[in-house]
Amino acid sequence: MNKETNKKFPENFLWGGAVAAHQIEGAYNEDGRGLSTADVMTAGANGLEREITEGIQTGKYYPNHEAIDFYHRYKDDIQLFRQLGLKAFRTSISWSRIFPNGDDENPNEAGLQFYDDLFDELLKNGIEPVITLSHFEIPYHLYEKYGGFRNKKLIDFFVTYAEVVMKRYKNKVKYWMTFNEINNQADDQNPLHVWTNSAMKLAPDENKEEVVFQAGLNELIASAKVVKQGHEINLEFQIGCMMAYVPIYGYSCYPPDAVAALKVMERRYFYSDIHARGHIPQYTLNYWKRQGLHIDYNKEELDALASGTVDYIGFSYYMSDAVTTLTETTGQAISDFPVAKLARNPYIRASDWGWQIDPVGLRYVLNTIYQRYEKPMFIVENGFGAYDKKEADGSVHDPYRIEYLSAHIEQMEKAINEDGVDLIGYTPWGIIDLVSFGSGEMEKRYGMIYVDKDNEGQGTLERSLKDSYNWYKNVISQNGL
Repeated sequence: MNKETNKKFPENFLWGGAVAAHQIEGAYNEDGRGLSTADVMTAGANGLEREITEGIQTGKYYPNHEAIDFYHRYKDDIQLFRQLGLKAFRTSISWSRIFPNGDDENPNEAGLQFYDDLFDELLKNGIEPVITLSHFEIPYHLYEKYGGFRNKKLIDFFVTYAEVVMKRYKNKVKYWMTFNEINNQADDQNPLHVWTNSAMKLAPDENKEEVVFQAGLNELIASAKVVKQGHEINLEFQIGCMMAYVPIYGYSCYPPDAVAALKVMERRYFYSDIHARGHIPQYTLNYWKRQGLHIDYNKEELDALASGTVDYIGFSYYMSDAVTTLTETTGQAISDFPVAKLARNPYIRASDWGWQIDPVGLRYVLNTIYQRYEKPMFIVENGFGAYDKKEADGSVHDPYRIEYLSAHIEQMEKAINEDGVDLIGYTPWGIIDLVSFGSGEMEKRYGMIYVDKDNEGQGTLERSLKDSYNWYKNVISQNGL
């Protein structure tokens, strides 16, 4: 095999793009949709956290309410995706469109029909839907009445919802994922992650670790039951998890730094270890005992975990981090290892939002996770958030995005052809500009398609093509060559 051929990706590789329902659809109160946890998050800014309000409050701006109005514009947007050459489009189903309250007796037909129409339009244009069941939003009523996923009743509500949509779309959707970036809540210091993952607010007097571990385990049980149920609905389903992988390197070759990196990763591996291996890892059981955490589960739930392991590992990769125990190095303190703290890696640069840019880290993740689980991998998020400028002639020049994506694709190729990693596909995040999850901004742009809207919600919503659009079109047409 010559060098040029060796650089190719598999012939069936799923080149695509990724979004989430609450960040693009808008139409938050149309056609019977209920309020979701994403609908009560205000706009923030770079360095300013979004506020989570009790219900919708007058005078506050909620950017997800309109988002980019994909709900009414999806046919035109899909034409842009088709011209780009996308083979896959990752999005999510808004649970609140299907069950407005989450515990309703019957689903909302208008919501089901919307996704029927959306998936039909994608398939008509040769684009495979890749669907997440819960992507950072849950019916708001499930928070109000039950307290979110701390309550085991939500397991059955989620399983019922999943059964309805999997049966409805069993001949339209092959690739599914259960919970988006479920391990983001691992470090419970960010209330936004706990809210969006589990629809929970933590009281000051609560044992936060205990509550977050309990909610996470409840979600893992729900996920496993859905995987088993999905395979009974359609044996051809490929059902994966979705992890946020931020590899933590030892800051130095000082041996305690290596051990600290290992131990810090355990908090995030807890989730994918259960998804992929079907049991609670011993390091977590030891940690619970050491910390005096009381986590509720029974034999039936353990059996469910064992019988509902995922088919593939879907994951996001944006950046890496480092950890050190060296006293002369400053950084954010963490609790997982004595005197350990996160430290800036001096060998890589960062984005305007402080995210460290590390393409080689993607190859590192692909290798370590593939070796850990020996399951196919699927990069369902990777991208570069930046301030983009639309020129007077309508063009948007984003060489920094092309540089970022190109460098990561090069590392994917090495992982496939040199390392033997089984990689299903690549759906870079925000194929079209959307509302930022973390800050609620529009001006933290990831897309290859520009949307005319600013952080205050002003704009025409007109779509324009960035330079990266034509670059990615060429990458797809040559299968990554």
